Amino acid sequence: HAQVEESGGGWVQAGGSLTLSCTIFGLTFADYHLGWFRRFPGKEREGVAHLSRSGISKFYADSVKGRFFISRDNAKNTLYLQMTSLKPEDTGMYYCAAGYYSVDVAIIRERDYTYWGQGTQVTVSA
Repeated sequence: HAQVEESGGGWVQAGGSLTLSCTIFGLTFADYHLGWFRRFPGKEREGVAHLSRSGISKFYADSVKGRFFISRDNAKNTLYLQMTSLKPEDTGMYYCAAGYYSVDVAIIRERDYTYWGQGTQVTVSA
């Protein structure tokens, strides 16, 4: 059974940067597509950034394009989300997820992810 551990959340002023990390144990990391999702208070979870097994195919939500950057280090079983130019509207709980798909593409549908972390809080003040 896979274990997903996020870290790196915290408080930052608008315009600042944070890098989230997600380490996954208990599966063959390189075989899984990965993604970051977030949930705003009172809202449903939404996709933020997604990465294929090879790391070649990436997909970003329009709201974070050009500001957030997703990457993976298969040697360390770790997924990253570099967040720059943060805005107060980026405040939320951020989740890391992993799923398996036979095609090497970035997967954006939440239902295609099997393993989820507990989340890490990001708070951006104005």
